Amino acid sequence: MTGDHYFTAEPAVPARPREVEFTVAGRAYTLASAGGVFSADRLDPGTAVLLRKAELPAPEVAGPLLDLGCGFGPITCVLADRAPRAAVWAVDVNKRARELTAANAARLGAADRVRVAAPDEVPDGLTFAQLWSNPPIHVGKEGLHELLRRWLPRLAPDGVAWLVIARHLGGDSLHRWLVEQGWQVERHASQKGFRVLRVTR
Repeated sequence: MTGDHYFTAEPAVPARPREVEFTVAGRAYTLASAGGVFSADRLDPGTAVLLRKAELPAPEVAGPLLDLGCGFGPITCVLADRAPRAAVWAVDVNKRARELTAANAARLGAADRVRVAAPDEVPDGLTFAQLWSNPPIHVGKEGLHELLRRWLPRLAPDGVAWLVIARHLGGDSLHRWLVEQGWQVERHASQKGFRVLRVTR
């Protein structure tokens, strides 16, 4: 055991490249993945529910959009594909995840519109029309709250955040906590034990 996790900045586990195939809204995607990143072998079930149940951006959406905790880039690639006018920021602490997301954006023909960045590389003052995240629950409750306190205020005044979290990992308590922080929260959908939350100011 190395102690690596998907939120390790520079994973030491072997990459062992692989591909992940999935379909969203009738569009098939084949993305590069590797060991040491979140859900390396398949589209994570929570991410699948999020992409199936949340309101994907319309083609005219200009962004910018944020994929927080992008992993190897499935949400980033779907957003870039669905909203060809938008810049998509793909943010992750994991260097290997960022490299894979950049490669997958290039494979999709969207490299010019996808900005891959570590958290501290996102310019101060940049706000987002939409924030999408399957947040890293395993950082613990305090780490999760800190993450959301940092990034949700980056929503534009009329922006919307789409979050997915497993019910048994605290989906309902996170809903309550967000309301206590002053956010407007709607349980937009529930499927396969996951809550899809729509968060606005």
